[in-house]
Amino acid sequence: MTTGNLPVSQTRSFMTVSLIELWERFGFYGMQALIVYFMVQRLGFEDSRANLVWSACAALIYVAPAIGGWVGDKVLGTKRTMLLGATILTLGYALMAVPTENTWFLFSALGVIVVGNGLFKPNAGNLVRKIYDGDDSKIDSAFTIYYMAVNVGSTFSMLLTPWIKDYVNATYGNEFGWHAAFGVCFVGLIVGIFNYLMMRHTLDQYGSEPDLLPVDKRKLAAVLGCALLAVAFSALILEYEDLARIFVYGAGLVVLGIFIHLIRKSEPSERAGLIAALVLTLQSVFFFIFYQQMSTSLALFALRNVDWDFVVAGTHLWTWSPAQFQALNPIWIMVLSPVLAWTYAWAGQHNRDISIAAKFALGFAVVAAGFFIYGIAGEFAVDGKTSSWVMIWGYGSYSLGELLVSGLGLAMIARYVPERMGGFMMGAYFVATGISQYLGGVVANFASVPQGLTDPLETLPIYTSLFNKLGIAALGCTVIALAVLPLMRRLTDTHHSHSNAN
Repeated sequence: MTTGNLPVSQTRSFMTVSLIELWERFGFYGMQALIVYFMVQRLGFEDSRANLVWSACAALIYVAPAIGGWVGDKVLGTKRTMLLGATILTLGYALMAVPTENTWFLFSALGVIVVGNGLFKPNAGNLVRKIYDGDDSKIDSAFTIYYMAVNVGSTFSMLLTPWIKDYVNATYGNEFGWHAAFGVCFVGLIVGIFNYLMMRHTLDQYGSEPDLLPVDKRKLAAVLGCALLAVAFSALILEYEDLARIFVYGAGLVVLGIFIHLIRKSEPSERAGLIAALVLTLQSVFFFIFYQQMSTSLALFALRNVDWDFVVAGTHLWTWSPAQFQALNPIWIMVLSPVLAWTYAWAGQHNRDISIAAKFALGFAVVAAGFFIYGIAGEFAVDGKTSSWVMIWGYGSYSLGELLVSGLGLAMIARYVPERMGGFMMGAYFVATGISQYLGGVVANFASVPQGLTDPLETLPIYTSLFNKLGIAALGCTVIALAVLPLMRRLTDTHHSHSNAN
């Protein structure tokens, strides 16, 4: 593989994509760490509205890549679409940095971020696949490193943007700190794009068919026009809860209907794999309802009912801003990923492989443990404030559950779904994930604190009640996942026997 006279290694090409992904995630998670706080503390939204606005936005962010991947493959080209998405994301964060309290302005900025993410996310992942196409041994390790890049970017931004917000607010007043923090997300994307442009020659050999042709200005204009309409549509969904509800539930019914239709019309040899994929997709939906609590109910719990000081044996170590606790998730992911990878490798070497269905069941069990940690901690709270260490161990359980369930979702689609349906099923999986993000906001609203209620002793039982119920619900999901294990084994064996016969 060469570019001009200079050889380009797969590793350099991969690093080009990984670095822009790192900076894109830096921007996104820096914004996510603050967005619910911004709506509650700066704009005066009730908890229930802030939860649903962000959850509807998260749903749109997950649905959009189903369209963006098609634009990259068939219309503009994978590399061009990824760069266009990064540019639109930069504009979105720049708009977030404008100091205004106008809600339509905020919803439009979030709509720009939805569109940019939809164009960027699937095409960055597709480029990694193209770089290692045909080399299965390398692609697994490449995506592991890629996932680590995501977590490095999110960790730094989730620690940095809350600190910048607090520092600028304390130094300059006027609540300008919020927008300064969002401005950092904008700067991160600028760095990412500049770095990509400097290294883009390493990707000359990769891309989809439209990348090989000159830019079709009419197609580009059509994509930009549709993007503008999508921004307006997203802003409307974020403003009107009823419209969001219709969109999300409608999308869910459509995906489920198509899933059932494909199962009915598929070849008998394909049916077992598709049913297995449907069962695991439905389980993933429930997992992401739990996952969405991080940026909604858990974020507000950290604001109102967590002691932000880290103390050991009476010695004060450090103090965090409540938004910084969300960084515990990527930190734990980076700690646990290599441990889990080693465990899987050891199990494989000793013929003790754990099935994806069993990993899902285990994932729900540790998520249940995480919620019970939060719930039980309320019994040991002092003046309505739980220890900051509770957040560390709760997030640890939560993150292990994420690795066991979320980290295997796309692998499950690749394993059970026929190749000719792979593109649609990947899109369907993301739509299902988006639906569960919205449902997560609906669930978080069971712990909505009425405006004006500020006494931690009164807000604490509101949160711990929800967390204990979520723990019970996660245990219920564990029991169901265990109950369907025999069915999943039969479906998997049938799928493998047909695959081997073909």
